[in-house]
Amino acid sequence: MAELSEEALLSVLPSIRVPKAGDRVHKDECAFSFDTPESEGGLYICMNTFLGFGKQYVERHYNRTGQRAYLHLQRTRRPKEDDTTSGTGDPPRKKPTRLAIGVEGGFDITEKFEYDEDVKIVILPDYLEIARDGLGGLPEMARDRITSAVEALLSADSASRKQEVQAWDGEVRQVSKHAFNLKQLENPTRIPPCGWKCSKCDMRENLWLNMTDGSILCGRRYFDGSGGNNHAVEHYKETGYPLAVKLGTITPDGADVYSYDEDDMVLDPNLAEHLSHFGIDMLKMQKTDKTMTELEIDMNQRIGEWELIQESSVQLKPLYGPSYTGIRNLGNSCYLNSVVQVLFSIPDFQRKYVDKLEKIFQNAPSDPTQDFSTQVAKLGHGLLSGEYSKPAPESGDGEQVPEQKGIQDGIAPRMFKSLIGKGHPEFSTNRQQDAQEFFLHFINMVERNCRSSENPNEVFRFLVEEKIKCLATEKVKYTQRVDYIMQLPVPMDAALNKEELLEYEEKKRQAEEEKQPLPELVRAQVPFSSCLEAFGVPEQVDDFWSTALQAKSVAVKTTRFASFPDYLVIQIKKFTFGLDWVPKKLDVSIEMPEELDISQLRGSGLQPGEEELPDIAPPLVTPDEPKAPMLDESVIIQLVEMGFPMDACRKAVYYTGNSGAEAAMNWVMSHMDDPDFANPLVLPGSSGPGSTSTVADPPSEDCVATIVSMGFSRDQAMKALRATNNNLERAVDWIFSHIDDLDAEAAMDISEGRSAADSISESIPVGPKVRDGPGSGLSTMTRKYVPQRSHPRTWAIFTSTREWPAKSLPSASHLPENGDQATVASQTNWHEEGLDREGTPILLLNPLLFLSLISTLEALRDWLS
Repeated sequence: MAELSEEALLSVLPSIRVPKAGDRVHKDECAFSFDTPESEGGLYICMNTFLGFGKQYVERHYNRTGQRAYLHLQRTRRPKEDDTTSGTGDPPRKKPTRLAIGVEGGFDITEKFEYDEDVKIVILPDYLEIARDGLGGLPEMARDRITSAVEALLSADSASRKQEVQAWDGEVRQVSKHAFNLKQLENPTRIPPCGWKCSKCDMRENLWLNMTDGSILCGRRYFDGSGGNNHAVEHYKETGYPLAVKLGTITPDGADVYSYDEDDMVLDPNLAEHLSHFGIDMLKMQKTDKTMTELEIDMNQRIGEWELIQESSVQLKPLYGPSYTGIRNLGNSCYLNSVVQVLFSIPDFQRKYVDKLEKIFQNAPSDPTQDFSTQVAKLGHGLLSGEYSKPAPESGDGEQVPEQKGIQDGIAPRMFKSLIGKGHPEFSTNRQQDAQEFFLHFINMVERNCRSSENPNEVFRFLVEEKIKCLATEKVKYTQRVDYIMQLPVPMDAALNKEELLEYEEKKRQAEEEKQPLPELVRAQVPFSSCLEAFGVPEQVDDFWSTALQAKSVAVKTTRFASFPDYLVIQIKKFTFGLDWVPKKLDVSIEMPEELDISQLRGSGLQPGEEELPDIAPPLVTPDEPKAPMLDESVIIQLVEMGFPMDACRKAVYYTGNSGAEAAMNWVMSHMDDPDFANPLVLPGSSGPGSTSTVADPPSEDCVATIVSMGFSRDQAMKALRATNNNLERAVDWIFSHIDDLDAEAAMDISEGRSAADSISESIPVGPKVRDGPGSGLSTMTRKYVPQRSHPRTWAIFTSTREWPAKSLPSASHLPENGDQATVASQTNWHEEGLDREGTPILLLNPLLFLSLISTLEALRDWLS
């Protein structure tokens, strides 16, 4: 047997490679499934391509490539004995000092379990197994090469691990500029080791010690009114004393120190000396409160507070099996998890990717980890098959581990997240993102990959009818555009509990004046029907250029549905802007009905007796503005914030006659390819440097070469640089956001899909089914999404590693900041007793960013129209 093993190893020796620094080693996840080294069959890593495969797919790779040598990893998980106690003499657990995962000073996420690892070399097709220490009979050169390859594979960071660490790695705290010359008042108060409370109120938690005068004061007030009463920061404003330490975080390793002057968490190398001034011995202190870093990481990694979302007082039963698979949080990935949970409950996406799984896998390229269709099909199969929705394994005595009770394995779509975020400035990171923006980004990628095949995006597509009526002439203009999301405003004046809100505001004002704890938060309760009514209210358009009058007039714009989609995606616009253009999040509760009738929003087109406005383009210069037309600065700012050049935005507003943001955006998207797109606006008759007759500087050859080296053609590089005024960074972003248009120019017939009219259901939605996925937090930078999906006769709450039946439809309300980071917006029943076909199901993305009219969607609209 030994001779047979040695002979087999020597026969595959030429194909065995030692991974280098730039190689991607996929040793955590199968390329075609979510099998891992912890799975029953372990993971087989090709020792030539470094791709990982589960037992089900390793032979497929062998048959296709002829690669025979694989490193087999099998890990068995067991609970880790807790070596951290509060007993005297035991060293305290080292605290995280940076918002990072798995790096020095970061947060250790592998502390609950230990693994017994079994490593073997396997030679296909006979699955001949050779142990790591079974290489003694080989020639020294062969033995050294194989050993080096095995050790390098085991020690190398996996491809997913590299991406996670890079995305999570936060900034290391800097030493405060006040640390070495901090002023401390003489004869200070001696601070006891426990039993603290705020000197201005009765708060006994979230307390901060000012290290200049020894004042103990409560911290900042949180978004929901909890936390402190801002006494510590108010004290700094009164005194200017800059440094404070959070009581309860002081240990021999250090503590949380905040610099109000520098407005950041900082390091204090002289912390022990500064604390001893108040009689505090760091070596004798124990941690009794969570650090700020732990609180931040908890918000993204913790899974124990999902019940705060709904029915927290009810004992819910876990669900397992097909279509009940959770998605693990990969770090602020609730937006992604939620969207894909919804999409793969839609039959069209199931047919496109899951039903054609084998065909997609057979046509996969040599590196399936970089193939969009392969990774989407893999994700859909993982969610729907039930293979990863099983109870946690039992311990040796037949009982589940307490921490794992009710938890399933779930799936961790690292390859999918890495692939779909590749090249994107936001989705390639682990920062919090907007579910609606990701939804648009995803369907745009689906569109690119369905050029001549079935396109599941058609189920979301609908036509919007916009009617503009000139009030001076009573003439009208009808236009239609393609859209994928219905955006609903939140009319705060329609709140049902106005008296309670006024009473709360009065109590809040009194509490702030008397420096007392704030009263229990009261939120505005806005009916969903009011949001629908606000959507249908006519909008006044000032300074409208009337082609009938050939002058400016006032018009009214009405928005209706020209057709309805198979699935209507709704965005609740919980974001608005203050007078200072700072985005603000509305703190409201919106009760969602289970059925909606939106037939009253159906458009009717040109009616008898209505006269259309002449179809004449507005003049470049209006009669009342012959030299210096007034431009709507608010529209210009909106376009600039979307990333377009200032000069292009000014031209867009000018050439659309101040007709509003939508008209300007349409102009931008239709003229983005113009060579003078980013040139300054020059009025007729002028000859400034931005004149259209002026030839722009040719793109830099260095910039062109840089873009070409990324895999794009020279023509694409030239076009991108011209469109962005030779800005390399913006040119790369421009290419990624216009890749479908660029590809379309190379292959003119880009799609054989249904036409706009054919692709949209014309039926009036008698009873659309609403599925809601709320988002949490008042901060505009925080968004949490948890899906609640309807299954026959029940609702199911989807979290990272649990699925639970729920009793009722949730409200689209505010959630705690620490809510579970699970997974969108949810979904629909396919059949109900007595109904052959339901009305339009509704997918509610709630709440989402107001400024989400991104170029991806507009480019898609432009192409579709």
